[in-house]
Amino acid sequence: MPVAGHAHLRVPWGRPSRDHPTHPTLEHTVSEPSPPKPTVLVVEDDPALLQLLSKALPQADVRLAGNLDEARAALMPPPDAVLTDVHLGPESGLDLLRHLQQVHPSIPVLVMTAFGDVSVAVQALRAGAYDFLTKPLDLSVLQAALDRALETRRLRREVSALRREVRIHRPVNQLVGESPAIRALHQLVARVGPTSSSVLVQGESGTGKELVARALHDHSPRADQAFTALNCAAIPESLLESELFGHRAGAFTDARTQRRGLFQQTDGGTLFLDEIGDLPLAMQAKLLRVLQERTIRPVGSDTDVSIDVRVVAATHRDLEALVGEGRFREDLLFRLDVINIEVPPLRERGRDILLLAQTFLHRLATQLARSTPTLSPEAARILLEHPWPGNVRELQNSMERAIVLCDGDSIEVGDLPRRLLRAKPSPAANHESVQLPDASALLPLEEVERRYILQVLHAVGGRRAEAARILQVDRKTLYRKLERWSQEAKG
Repeated sequence: MPVAGHAHLRVPWGRPSRDHPTHPTLEHTVSEPSPPKPTVLVVEDDPALLQLLSKALPQADVRLAGNLDEARAALMPPPDAVLTDVHLGPESGLDLLRHLQQVHPSIPVLVMTAFGDVSVAVQALRAGAYDFLTKPLDLSVLQAALDRALETRRLRREVSALRREVRIHRPVNQLVGESPAIRALHQLVARVGPTSSSVLVQGESGTGKELVARALHDHSPRADQAFTALNCAAIPESLLESELFGHRAGAFTDARTQRRGLFQQTDGGTLFLDEIGDLPLAMQAKLLRVLQERTIRPVGSDTDVSIDVRVVAATHRDLEALVGEGRFREDLLFRLDVINIEVPPLRERGRDILLLAQTFLHRLATQLARSTPTLSPEAARILLEHPWPGNVRELQNSMERAIVLCDGDSIEVGDLPRRLLRAKPSPAANHESVQLPDASALLPLEEVERRYILQVLHAVGGRRAEAARILQVDRKTLYRKLERWSQEAKG
C-alpha cells in the first residue's frame, strides 16, 4: 500500500502467522537471544511522514533527522543504512549522500524522490546511492530495498572480518628476525593490533618503526581501510595544518579548491605520524583536540567534521625530556602513549643481522634479475661485529652496495662499505650468542639459507609452491632441501 502524507500505514514486517503466533507458547519462550537490530537513519523534513516512517520500520533501531545538520549529528556511531529524501526544504539529500561517500562510503544510502523525477534518481545513483525509491512509497518495495541494503552491509562486514582473521593469524613477516627481542615484538603487535588504542612507537632512527605501525594496522579491524604515513619533520609548519586537516576553497592565497586532509582521507583507517617529537607546539594543541573530540576543522571552515582514525605515532626522541624542556605537551604525550612499543636497535638482535642481510640480498637480486649471492664467512663476521648506528636502514644500504660490486656468487669483505671495516666492534658482537671461535664455525651459507627458506615458508602458511615462487627456485629443489633438513632433525 502506498504511503504519502498522513495516510495510514500497512506494515508488512513482523505479521503473525500460523507458524509464528502472536502469543508465544512455552516452546517459543525458551529461545536464543535475538540479534541486535540494525540501525537506520531516516532523514525527512516532513515531521508527520518522518514519524510514520519510524513506525514502518519495527525491526530496525531508527534514528530521525529533519535536516542535514541533524543528519550529520546522527552519524556517530555510524548507522547500518540511511534513508533520505532528496528535497529537505532549502537543502538537498544529495549533499548528505556526497558527505557520506567521503566519511562513511560503506554505508548504503536509499534516496526517496518524487514520482517521475528520473533525472534526480540518476544523479543519486551516480553520486553513490545504493538504490532510489519513488513517492508515494510502497512499503513492500521499501522493505525489500532496505533488506537488500542491510544484507549487503552485513556481507561486507563478514568479508572484512574474515580478512582480518587471516591477518591476525599470519606472521608479522615484514619484521624479519628470530631473536628474542623480535619474537617479543611480534607477540606485542599481535596483541595490540586488534585494539583501537593509540600507540607510541619508539626507537632509534632506521630500526623499522613504520614497519611496526603497518603491522599494527594489518592486525587491526581497520586493515581493509587506508594506512597513511606522514613525517612531521618533513612538512613546513605553515602547510602542516592544511596537510592534516584539509582546507576550504579560498582559505588562503593558494587554496583555489577544497582539499581533504590526511585525517579525512584516512577515515576508518590508521594514520602514522612519524617524528612526532618535531611537531610544532601550536599543532600539538590542535592534534590533542582531535584525539579528544574525534573531530577536525578544515582550514577556513566554520564546522567540525567527525573522523574515526587510529593514530600511531613514532619518534627517536626522548619525549619526556622534551616535556621537561617545554617543547612537547605533557597532555598530548599521555594521549599518544597509551601503549608504548620499543623497537630494538639492530646491534641488540644478534644473528638477525645475517638473516636480514640475506633477505635484502635476495630482494635486490630479484630486482636485478640475477642469482642471490651468499655471505662469505669473513663478510658475515664483519656484519656481526659492526655496531650499526644506522640500524636496519644502514644494513639495507650496505647490502645494496655489496650486491652491485659483487662479481661472483659470494659477498666478500671487499664488497662491503669501508666504514664497516673501520668501525669498532659492537658490544653485542662479544656476547656469547654471537661470539664465534673461528670462521669454520660460522657456516653462513647453509645456515642462513635454511633459516631464510623456513621463514619464507612460514610467512606463506606452509604453501611450498608459493614459497618456491618467492624464492625463485625449482619446487623439487625446495622439496629436497626440506626433506633433507627434516631427516637431519630426526637423526
